[in-house]
Amino acid sequence: MRLFLISLQIAACTIAAPKAIDNPTPVAKATYSVPQEHKTAYFASGCFWCVEAVFEHVDGVQEAISGYAGGTTINPNYRQVVSGKTGHAESIKIVYDPKKVSFKTLVQVFFGSHDPTTLNRQGPDKGTHYRSIAFYETENEKKIIEKTIENLTKIKRYRNPIVTEVKKLDVFYQAEDYHQDFEENNPNNPYIRAVSKPRVSQFLQAYPEIVKAGLE
Repeated sequence: MRLFLISLQIAACTIAAPKAIDNPTPVAKATYSVPQEHKTAYFASGCFWCVEAVFEHVDGVQEAISGYAGGTTINPNYRQVVSGKTGHAESIKIVYDPKKVSFKTLVQVFFGSHDPTTLNRQGPDKGTHYRSIAFYETENEKKIIEKTIENLTKIKRYRNPIVTEVKKLDVFYQAEDYHQDFEENNPNNPYIRAVSKPRVSQFLQAYPEIVKAGLE
């Protein structure tokens, strides 16, 4: 597996936030319906703008949706999540065609597109809401994640221990509409230009064999 690390030091994609409380309704106005023949996978590895953009380039991925998972607050909004008081991490829901890409490959992309050894941090973004989490829905998915970590540790891929949480998915809350396809819709945003685009570019160089045609 190939690895690339992001270490750009610029302002993080975050804002000041109030105290987190449960909200009566979801923050997303529209949700994506998963086709019956497709499956889902969930990961957290830093700012979801970046992670979403990476997985959108993977052949076999139908959709990558930004949201929140891993915490306790019901129907959290962005300001609450970045406060660090909800327990949630910025996460991605991946809808994929198992005939074209496997869960194992998605796990490899996950570990290969961020630094899983930095606790509560990814690049310039700091806080528990930016922590590394590989979610699973089945015991088989859990075994795949744990085996991947075991193999990476065995070959000493990293200097420091992997701190990625392996966590059973409880619930995924889709983020506000303006977060969806953020890189595509905001190509000139300073954070996108300085962090997200370089992260995607390095992914494309590292995994050319699994990139969607036309997005190389």
